[in-house]
Amino acid sequence: MIDVDAFDLKILTALQDDGRLTNQELADRIGLSASQCSRRRMRLEEEKVISGYHADLSAEALGFNLIAFIHITLATHSPDNAKKFRALVNRVDEIQEAYSLTGDADYVLKAVLRNLKSLSDIVNNVLMPHPSVAHVRSSIVLDRLKESAKLPLRS
Repeated sequence: MIDVDAFDLKILTALQDDGRLTNQELADRIGLSASQCSRRRMRLEEEKVISGYHADLSAEALGFNLIAFIHITLATHSPDNAKKFRALVNRVDEIQEAYSLTGDADYVLKAVLRNLKSLSDIVNNVLMPHPSVAHVRSSIVLDRLKESAKLPLRS
């Protein structure tokens, strides 16, 4: 963890809202000169506090109308089996997020899909046949109440 001051937090907050801000626009928003903002932004990038920039795409506009959470229980709990499962997850583009868990399931996956057939294909043709997987249970998202990648920064 690096030391960030109030201006760094303002920069990070502004960039979370709009990553395309120029240094001048950023400076105008937070009350520093453009050169100071540039130096601070570069330091935050070098320190990996800012890990990258990207465009937020509309899944629905591109035909991805289904989100599913898929709970996975592994067949065996060995390092080799976990490694094989991790490799499988990283090969499947529809899986956006994957988490190792405590509790009933070993992993939960978030998948974005075009339709129920796509979910069926992933579950029945990719996950279930894989030798590392013992049990699969999926839940379909009915309504998204909140979506945010923003960190709760306080200045």
